[in-house]
Amino acid sequence: MVYFGIMKTLKCDLCEATAEGETFEAWMEALFPHYRDAHAEVMADSSKTKEDGEKWMAENKVRFDAA
Repeated sequence: MVYFGIMKTLKCDLCEATAEGETFEAWMEALFPHYRDAHAEVMADSSKTKEDGEKWMAENKVRFDAA
């Protein structure tokens, strides 16, 4: 049996841009170029901690799973 994953489309958490992925990890990878270009200030924010990154991951995984 061949498994075909479901492609999910979610908006960026900071704007209206979208990215697609069959898994949360694939969605994050698809979102990264947008985030890097459109939200460079967030990516370069040296005040962000590892915990901030983990919180972002957890919150966005919930959004992805609910889509």
